[in-house]
Amino acid sequence: MKEQVIALTVGRADLAFKPTEVEYNDYMNELMPDNKVAPAHNFLFNCVTDETKDELRKVTGSNPGAAVQITAAVMAEYAPQLEIKVKK
Repeated sequence: MKEQVIALTVGRADLAFKPTEVEYNDYMNELMPDNKVAPAHNFLFNCVTDETKDELRKVTGSNPGAAVQITAAVMAEYAPQLEIKVKK
């Protein structure tokens, strides 16, 4: 699979992520009903580019919900929803 760079602007911060299948699978496997923030944080910091890691630290450090929101945006681009219909 070709390396995909996902570029986001969050507030005034430009961020870039290079998620892989391994990071995606790790994130999905870590999610639990009572634990969503830590897996989101780990996923982001595992796939953020070195050039934008400091900006990500600033954004996530100043907003407690940032990691989950940013992860949702990255996931929407990396693994878009499929259109699935059940046939009878």
